This record gives sequence, C-alpha cells and structure tokens, in this order.
Amino acid sequence: MRRISVVGAGYVGLVTATCFAELGHQVTLIEIDPEKVDLLERGTMPVREAGLPELWQRHWSAGRVRITGDYERGLENCETVFICVGTPSGANGKPDMRWVRSAAKAIAQAASGHLIVVNKSTVPVGTADFVAGIIERHKKNGEGFAVVSNPEFLREGCAVFDFLHPSRVILGSNDSRAAHTVAELYESLGCPIVLCDAGTAEMSKYASNAFLAAKVSFVNEIAHLCEKYGVDVKQVAGIMGMDERIGPKFLDAGLGWGGSCLPKDVKGLIYMAQSRGLRSPLLRSVLRINLGQPLVAVGKLQSRLGSLDGKTIGILGLAFKPNSDDMREASSLAIISLLQEEGCRIRAYDPEAMEVAARLMPSVTYCSDAYEVARGCDALVLVTEWDEFKELDMRKIRGYMKSPVLVDGRNFYDPEEMIDAGFMYEGIGRNGVAMSEKRSSSVEQGEPELALSGAGYHRGD
Repeated sequence: MRRISVVGAGYVGLVTATCFAELGHQVTLIEIDPEKVDLLERGTMPVREAGLPELWQRHWSAGRVRITGDYERGLENCETVFICVGTPSGANGKPDMRWVRSAAKAIAQAASGHLIVVNKSTVPVGTADFVAGIIERHKKNGEGFAVVSNPEFLREGCAVFDFLHPSRVILGSNDSRAAHTVAELYESLGCPIVLCDAGTAEMSKYASNAFLAAKVSFVNEIAHLCEKYGVDVKQVAGIMGMDERIGPKFLDAGLGWGGSCLPKDVKGLIYMAQSRGLRSPLLRSVLRINLGQPLVAVGKLQSRLGSLDGKTIGILGLAFKPNSDDMREASSLAIISLLQEEGCRIRAYDPEAMEVAARLMPSVTYCSDAYEVARGCDALVLVTEWDEFKELDMRKIRGYMKSPVLVDGRNFYDPEEMIDAGFMYEGIGRNGVAMSEKRSSSVEQGEPELALSGAGYHRGD
C-alpha cells in the first residue's frame, strides 16, 4: 500500500482517486471547491460516471479514500501527488494553465518532504519543466521533488473501466527513479507501461486524440460523398474497419465529436504547431469538417421543409455522448443555435443532461420524454444516441408529429424501418430506400457521374 494524493475532483481526479483506492492504496483527494467536498462527504458524485458512486462509497466507508480542501492535510505523509485539474481551451486554442499553475504552487508550499508530482491533466509539451520551475520557486524547504507526466486516456461513461483496464500507461520523466516508482502503482493492472521523456508523454496524449478526431472527420467527409452516390456509409465504414491497419472504432459518421477532450486537444495541438511556426493544415481541416457537421443536419431539414422560420423542431438527446450529462462542445448546442437563428421553436429531451442544458439554453422547451417532444413537431433530429431511443414506439412518435421528418444525426436507426414507419428519413451518408430511388432516377447508365452537387445548408433571408 502506498499513500497517494490527488488534486482535483473532476472526472479525471475522482476516477483516479477512487481507482487507486480500488488497487489497494491509501488516497487523499484534495479539492478547493467546498461544495464538491460537501457532496462527496455525503456520498453524492458531482459528475455522472458509471460505477463511480458505488466504488467511491465502498472505499469511503472503508477509510481508503478521504477528501479535504486543505493542501497541507492532503499531502501529509504523501509520497506521490497527481495533478488532475482542468486545462480548458482558450479562444485561440491555447490551453489555460491557471489551475495547473495554482495546484503546483500550492503543492510546493504545503509539501513537507520529498514528493513525486505527477501531471495527469492534458497539458502541452514543456509542462513538466513548467511545473518543476513553479515548485522550485515556491517550495518552503530544501526537500527534493520529481515531476512525471502521466497522461490519462479515459472515456466519459466508461472511465472506471478504462482506468482499471488500460491499453497502456505512459510515464514520462527525466528522473527514471521517479518514473519507476510511479510505474509500481500501476503494476497490478498488467498492462504495458511505457517509460519515456516528459515531452514524449505530453505529446502522445494530444497526438492520440487528434488522430481519433481525424478518423471521425474523415468518415464524415466520406459520408458526404456516399450521399451523392447513393452509397451507405455504414457499410463502407464497416468494410474499412475490417482492415487491421484501420480498425472499426471512430468510424461512425454523424454530427461530429464534442466533449472535453477531442475539440480541446485538436485546438491545443494547432496552437502548439502555430507557436513553432507550423501551419498544420491537416489538423485545421479535421477541425473545420467537424464544425461543419451541425450545418449538414440543418441543411437536411431545409431540403425537406423549405423555410424553417416558424417551424417547431424536436431534439432527441442533448449531451455530447450517451451515458453522460456533459454538455461541453455538444453538437446540440450548435444545432439548436443554428435553428433558432432560422426562426425555429425548439423542443428537447435528454435522459440526463436537461438540467445542465437549461442553464445554457433557457429558451428551449424541455420535455419529460421523447413522445412529448414529438407533439406538433415539424421534424425531429436525433442528436445523442441514448439506448432508450432505440426502444421508442416510432409509429406512435410519427403519429404525434405535424410532419414526419426525421434527421438521424447518429445513423442510429435503420432507414428502411423508419421509412416503413412513415417517416421521411435522413441519415448522415445513408442510402436506404429513398436514396436508392434517388440514385436510380438521377444517374444515367454509362460512365460514373462525377459532378457533385446538391442542396446544402443556407441561411434564410
């Protein structure tokens, strides 16, 4: 058993603290927000994460994890402290390092002995030296310290599983002894542990997330081509994913990626490139394609309904992904904003995120379920692929609607089933019955048609 401290009670910090307790270590969580401290002392999670409440309660009751807002108390007898604070993206993509700076300074002022400081936050290359400099300037005694970079690769909704079953653990430091000491904390997980320098570890997180983002943007660009040729992008992506060099994950065409990681990390990598005089055209294209996906959904509504002014549009799902209440960079925010600019009235439902969404979009009418959303709507847009939407009686939904337009922003439904249920169905890069008919009537036999044309999103006059 080792004594560990974790700074920050957000997604990463809570999962890190609780899972290290699960691995048998004694953990103290340091959180300066008294409201979060109070919630956790009462066993209430300030974030929604599958399996986390039960795990926290078990180790809290057993005394293996505790929480405090005091750094000196939190670092008492501590050997290793993990910094797990937010690094949100600024207007130009530059990561906001204020919370890392604050945590490093507080650690330096409160530490009473040799300490290994581990950066688990997503931070730009050079942060290990940045943190080391802060600690050196502010430490209150002559005790030594070491800094290790240990980027997290946790997915919201399954972060506990990801922590306990990692594909790899990355530890970067110029102090090999410190890196090996941190490696011992993870040994029981039985996964590959990669030791490298700090800069390599820091870059690996950004590069990994940017590549995943690029896969999504790529398949969305292919989806546009598929629509023009009456081809089903789901079948194309399935075939692509069978190639072991490509793999099937992150090949789902739709409304694009959101959340706290992919958008921020792509922007951060672009900023880092720009700060070294590089243009990074591929990364800029990845971002531009993703930002354009909400426009695709609005364009589909316009192609079906004509002018959107005065229309009532129902939104199914608000969170950036299912099994989360996280609204950061959610596609729903962009789509609803665009629709309201066109003069639409918006009705919406999400199983978990409506309380958060209401603070961000107070002019939306929030409903108790999907059936209430559908009443009197001119169209529905599925934005978040919650499992419960698969169980809906779609014929009943159709009956409540003023007109049966369904834009499936996640290719969640089977096109032919939706058409049979009476919907005018629009997926992202899907064919189905309607597209097959469109292709057979518009493309003559002979040479392949190469002219790419068609109605897209346009702003109303």
